[in-house]
Amino acid sequence: MDEGHEMYEMQFPAPEVGPKNGGLTMVIALQGYADAGMAVAGSAGHLTDALDHRPLVNFNNDELVDYRSRRPAVTMVGDEVAESADLDLTLQVVRDNAGKPFLLLSGPEPDLRWDAFSEAVADLAERFDVQRTVSLYSAPMTVPHTRPLTVIAHGNDPELLSGHRTWGQRVTVPGAASLRIELELTRRGRKTCGFTAQVPHYVAASDYPLAALRLLEAVADAGDLDFPLTALEREADKVAELLATQAQESEEVAGIVHMLERQHDEEERRRATLESNPLVREDGTMPSADELGAEFERFLASQIGEPSRDDEQASDSPADSVDDAVDDDVRGSDGVDSDDARGSEQSDDSTESDDSNGSDDSDDSDGPDNPGGRRPRRPWFRF
Repeated sequence: MDEGHEMYEMQFPAPEVGPKNGGLTMVIALQGYADAGMAVAGSAGHLTDALDHRPLVNFNNDELVDYRSRRPAVTMVGDEVAESADLDLTLQVVRDNAGKPFLLLSGPEPDLRWDAFSEAVADLAERFDVQRTVSLYSAPMTVPHTRPLTVIAHGNDPELLSGHRTWGQRVTVPGAASLRIELELTRRGRKTCGFTAQVPHYVAASDYPLAALRLLEAVADAGDLDFPLTALEREADKVAELLATQAQESEEVAGIVHMLERQHDEEERRRATLESNPLVREDGTMPSADELGAEFERFLASQIGEPSRDDEQASDSPADSVDDAVDDDVRGSDGVDSDDARGSEQSDDSTESDDSNGSDDSDDSDGPDNPGGRRPRRPWFRF
């Protein structure tokens, strides 16, 4: 092996990395706290078991792993220690069903030196011209196994998030090495996204292959990859049958599942109501007060502009002349009625007609100066 970094060693000779036409995807599947149902480890294990793979980079465990918090299994035969399990944190080149290569970073999540580790992974992504990075997570949630498993997406590229449910709001979660890598790649202008499987909390400590299946389906869609998933589908069906049997045999278990179903359905109805709200954007966020104010100002501006355009096209009829005169007086006096002043400036013939009727200019009745009983137009707002 050729030592290219204090934190990792490059495999020599290195396997071919492609694809030749660009578009290389890197999948990050680190086993850590965010691995409910063993979905992240199961996803990585399924890919390496089912597809051709070659090691590209081996990371140095002594630099990254605290063995006291992650103790490898040791096998004893007779009176002697026979072997100790390896904690392999590696970057591998894997090829899908169609022979298309992608990178897979898998193994234990580092306990130490997250900043240096993130920079090292980002350097490798740039070295091999990775176009997009997809990180996998799995979280225990109060959801029932009898409802479709949801995968929540996040990332900096809307195209990668298309067709997936997103957080749609500001959330704070515990940190992870994978999230640190995403942040570093985002700073370098690289496309990243992450998928989080929502696993029923009562199966979070057991293998839940449905979560791994849904994560790999999301990865295949994001990276345009072809994965063999039939075996995972069969395992997911078996676990579903086992859970159904347990629910039938225990009234307590069935009661918990029914309660979670009601909560889940109510949440889905609430979400559907929010999504149908015209004020809610596609990502679930709402406009800020400043954005609402700006939109209202644009609406007012459009309403103010309409009378001016009407005035420019006004005809020479007596009714239009009266309306134009009223508008001019209103604009000149900041919206204060100036009928009395206008009446004193009219010709003797006009005032004589008004005096004989005993009415002022604002009369609603029909007359030669007010056909149709129209009131002079006045603005309906003040600044």
